[in-house]
Amino acid sequence: MTIGRGRSLTDLVREGRRSFSFEFFPPKDEAGEAQLWETVRELEAYEPSFVSVTYGAGGSSRDRTLRITRRIAEETSLLPMAHLTCVGHTREELGQILDDYAAAGVHHLMALRGDPEDGPRAEWTPTPGGLTHAHELVEMAAATGQFRIGVAAFPETHPSSPSLDHDADVLALKARAGAEFAVTQMFFRAADYVDLVERVRERGVELPVLPGIMPILNLAAIRRQGELIGTEVPADVVARIAAHEGDPVSMRAEGIALAAELCAELLDAGAPGLHFYTLNRSRATREIFEKLDVARG
Repeated sequence: MTIGRGRSLTDLVREGRRSFSFEFFPPKDEAGEAQLWETVRELEAYEPSFVSVTYGAGGSSRDRTLRITRRIAEETSLLPMAHLTCVGHTREELGQILDDYAAAGVHHLMALRGDPEDGPRAEWTPTPGGLTHAHELVEMAAATGQFRIGVAAFPETHPSSPSLDHDADVLALKARAGAEFAVTQMFFRAADYVDLVERVRERGVELPVLPGIMPILNLAAIRRQGELIGTEVPADVVARIAAHEGDPVSMRAEGIALAAELCAELLDAGAPGLHFYTLNRSRATREIFEKLDVARG
């Protein structure tokens, strides 16, 4: 059974093509918005499978996310995928947001539980009248018949999860609720991705899993982010980056080289494509593409 409108990532993968996609976040001011649209235009030339727009904690960027996804749909050739989280919303509010997306012509959705407002390691407290788990949001979106749905996956243990097997069980549950593909949290070891896919396949789930790529352009910043979300920066990666301490140009170049090596290893291991966390800037992503010299076919 096909859920929602439009061509899905699963269709693309079944045709033997690779998916390349980019993630943006809603900017906080006019300068940030100008930077975002410059990046959108620069990356449009790469003809990505989709571009996703994140959704702030507690719905803090709801209106901006909707506005940006609508504008991408109306003014570019790109396929926008809107994020939606359970945080801070009742079931009725989530239903209205889904209606707003559909009315705006946005029919691809990344359905997430979302992080508590105090961060991913904070205790989860459901919103009264809201949802507790991502699979409930997947079910809700699927029931509308309006959306092709993606979800999150975790090569390393989610901060609130007891085990990697539990994470795989949760991903399988989301797939059975109607999710058609998954995008992973950032990670730095190809083996972690390969092991995740194997665990999911052992559960009888065949949904495509896109690896999420975040190049290390600032080691301290990546370490802080990794600590928050449960991603380890391996010692060999730290050593390669740290060898360029005091030289930001060569450190950045090493980070791009590391990301390109990881991408190549993932594609060789059978990944159906790559999803880039762009931080609303295109240069690093374009440099990785140039090093990979990849095409969709």
